[in-house]
Amino acid sequence: MVGIATPEEVARRLREAPETLLLLDVREPDEREVAVIEPSLHIPMGEVLDRLAEIPRDREVVVYCHVGGRSQLIAAYLEAEGFERVANLTGGIDLWSQMVDPSVPRYS
Repeated sequence: MVGIATPEEVARRLREAPETLLLLDVREPDEREVAVIEPSLHIPMGEVLDRLAEIPRDREVVVYCHVGGRSQLIAAYLEAEGFERVANLTGGIDLWSQMVDPSVPRYS
């Protein structure tokens, strides 16, 4: 079952032990031009199947999108592909902007 990661939890882990997780951004390139959480690996949702080898298996993968729908689908896909530690970022980058870093622009 795909785990859930809150923005606050991910921010804490990025501060304290960044090597323990990878943020995977599955939004489209135009969305990433507006707002981004760094550090993160950008693989648009439609490219994940062809780019699985780029996603490390040695740490937890926290997937994010705008509000959490696409990332939930990709997190479930990664789990089905054998990734053992996968979580969906609750509320996506939108909630991240509200709860963790208001300098990250919000968009619709």
